[in-house]
Amino acid sequence: MTETLDRAEGDLRPVPMSERNGVLEVMSMRRDPFAFADEKLTRYGKVMGLNALGIRMVTAAGPEAAHEILMNKEKAFANAPAWSYFIGPFFNRGVMLLDFEEHRHHRHILQAAFTPKALKGYMDEMEPMIAARMRQFPTGDVRMFTELKQLTLDVALEVFLGLELPKAEADRINRAFIDTVRAGVAYVRKPVPGGRWWKGLRGRKVLEEFFYKHIPAKRAAVTPDLFSVLCHAESDDGHTFTDDDVVNHMIFVLMAAHDTSTITMTQMAYHFAKNPRWQDRARQESLAVEQPLAYDDLAGLEAIDLVMRESLRLCPPVPAQPRMAIKDTQVQGFFIPEGTMVVVPQMSNHRDAEIYTHPDMFDPERFLPDRAEDKAHRMAWMPFGGGVHKCIGLYFGQMEIKTIMHHLLRDYEWSVPADYEMPMDYSSLPVPKDKLPVQIRRR
Repeated sequence: MTETLDRAEGDLRPVPMSERNGVLEVMSMRRDPFAFADEKLTRYGKVMGLNALGIRMVTAAGPEAAHEILMNKEKAFANAPAWSYFIGPFFNRGVMLLDFEEHRHHRHILQAAFTPKALKGYMDEMEPMIAARMRQFPTGDVRMFTELKQLTLDVALEVFLGLELPKAEADRINRAFIDTVRAGVAYVRKPVPGGRWWKGLRGRKVLEEFFYKHIPAKRAAVTPDLFSVLCHAESDDGHTFTDDDVVNHMIFVLMAAHDTSTITMTQMAYHFAKNPRWQDRARQESLAVEQPLAYDDLAGLEAIDLVMRESLRLCPPVPAQPRMAIKDTQVQGFFIPEGTMVVVPQMSNHRDAEIYTHPDMFDPERFLPDRAEDKAHRMAWMPFGGGVHKCIGLYFGQMEIKTIMHHLLRDYEWSVPADYEMPMDYSSLPVPKDKLPVQIRRR
């Protein structure tokens, strides 16, 4: 008989619980999240639970559950205790790890860094740098994920930090970010030397020392980069960030910016390689745009936008949104006791057959206005999250992605063998195990 999560309260149903070892369940989920989701949906329904890694987890699938959890009208769910379990020691007090009034306060100050005026300023800084870097993009047998990751880090360092670092220093910072991201899903959650958790703590220390070192110069002068903006940002009522605030937000935003953009562009590069018709269509639109690419030109890159949206549907860079119940509550009629971690699985939600036709198929035209499958529900397509914690940098991320792909399409053509399928590693953020090898040539 299937165990249930505590007792039902009133008319609420108890959550059906997996009887299998929780660690084995988590391993199965990381190995193949889609097969895992399908099996659990068939066996338990849209809401099910398991005990793993010392906590109770409930997965609540479907857009209706996502809406209840992320819109959080009863303030029953909190971000900080859920995300802190995974990444708290490494991304302490980033904006995603704050809640309620404190989150609103910090987000209000952060908004100054992502206004349309600020975005246009970043575009002016970013476009010539990307154009120059893309002219030096390697050809032949190229690992696309590796190259795009290095490029997005360089963009982040220049546009967000306003710094040009020696390669050795840039590599050191990149390594620190990789270690901090991977640490959050460690099975051994103690600083055992050589382990993921230990490497993550070491990486966090490297990043803190780096940002604190540069704060005095950023406070002394106003420059058109995010680091400077955060040092000088002020809310309507005169509140500013402390040095600690600036460091915490910079570490989090820089991680979020360069990892999620890399994952999205890698998926786009893969689908463009597998679907030459879409690669040609997008290239023709980019070739029709006068150089240099301007902020207002981005809206006209329809094919890039459609492929980006479909890539984000098929593989959202952040595959799930965890929340912690901070009081007894309910989701879709199921009783959720205080202290339960509730997870919105947007990776599997994005393949909901009740919303998307042929959900496993690459079909960017599903986002065209005459179909608009993503508009079937407010939470049908949510790669940037939802509610008050929706990604604050989503417009910057899309701007960066479109600019890089625009130059890549104008200057190069790339392909993969017809039978190639990209093998994915879902143990942390979703990345290709083989770094996506492509054959690329200059046009």
